[in-house]
Amino acid sequence: MDQATLRKTDAGGPPPGGPRGKGGLSDSFGLVLRSLGGNMRQYGMLIALALIVVVFQVWTEGDLLLPRNVSNIISQNGYILILAIGMMIVIINGHIDLSVGSVAGFCGAVAGVLMVDHDMSWQLAFAVALALGAVVGAWQGFWIAYVGIPSFIVTLAGMLLFRGATRIVLGGESLSPFPQGFNDLSQGFLPEVGPNTNYHNLTVLLGLIVCAVAVLQEWRKRRQQRQYELEVLPMNLFLLKCAAIVAAVLVFTLLLASYRGAPVVLLILGGVLLVLGYVMKNAVVGRQVYALGGNRQAAQLSGVKDSRVTFLVFVNMGVLAALAGCVFTARLGVATTGAGNLFELEAIAAAFIGGASMSGGVGTVLGAVIGGLVLGVLDNGMQLVGISEDWQQVVKGLVLLAAVAFDIWNKRRAVAS
Repeated sequence: MDQATLRKTDAGGPPPGGPRGKGGLSDSFGLVLRSLGGNMRQYGMLIALALIVVVFQVWTEGDLLLPRNVSNIISQNGYILILAIGMMIVIINGHIDLSVGSVAGFCGAVAGVLMVDHDMSWQLAFAVALALGAVVGAWQGFWIAYVGIPSFIVTLAGMLLFRGATRIVLGGESLSPFPQGFNDLSQGFLPEVGPNTNYHNLTVLLGLIVCAVAVLQEWRKRRQQRQYELEVLPMNLFLLKCAAIVAAVLVFTLLLASYRGAPVVLLILGGVLLVLGYVMKNAVVGRQVYALGGNRQAAQLSGVKDSRVTFLVFVNMGVLAALAGCVFTARLGVATTGAGNLFELEAIAAAFIGGASMSGGVGTVLGAVIGGLVLGVLDNGMQLVGISEDWQQVVKGLVLLAAVAFDIWNKRRAVAS
């Protein structure tokens, strides 16, 4: 499609193939299908998440999307979503990390000991825990990136090592209470400001900002596509897409604003998503992570420093594991030796459900969040309808298997075409 055709289509004029009533609609529909096909990993789980929400909303007779329950889903799954983002980046790089649950528990335990036994301020204890996570990530990244030991072995050893270290730090006991500021990392909400409008004003304002940023981002993406003479959606379909995004954000915003507002953990998650999403999409190191995961030898021949990038990936994972550990400890209100148990499996499952590929080089941080939400909504919905925990594990296992099977099918379809 040439530039003139693109301009006609964008302006709403008659596209090629005849009048809008016949060929125009066919061309537009075909373009939508091509767009969906090219982003099947991105849109597939988003559609699945929407269907799961609809099914459980009907099954629970409206309880799933009650404002309080929506807030609970975010608070209950915040730490897993943070871990899933880090795990997605590790998998994109072509590695795996089995130690994230143990590292999360260990860092949360250290923060608890510093606050309870040593009367350290929660802000300083939190900073020490994040720094400790970076050191742990650097320790494991060194063995993987510079010594050459497979990540499976290093992180399996780390899982055992830091699980034991958690018990040593806590002395086999549980510690509490913590300062309210620390507990607010997972239990807190944005403060009330402004007049009484029956909605949380600050949350509504943040929702409107997110809408504006999302539409601006879509517009910039469209301009870049046209600049490189790529196909773009006709203006009417583009506006429909933007309207759908705005509607979804506003519904979510009003649900939170009609309860107690946005949870603090949602802001933490949003910050992590924005920063790492930008790094993975725009920064040089982010593109290098994708290059190494897609074809390590070709990337090395192109001058990408494999060891340095892999080392940084595991340092990042360590920091996110520490952050998740503090959020989980704050949610419990107690530091315990059982914290972090099986978190690594939840994070890995969220990453693969969200579009990660077994071979590496594929995935997005937003996809990791979507995958984590699929698991979180499934858990919450099945609890609301009274499905036993045994069957919940069965369903989640089948969902993970289906997601990986979909990845393999999509890859074979791409090769065949």
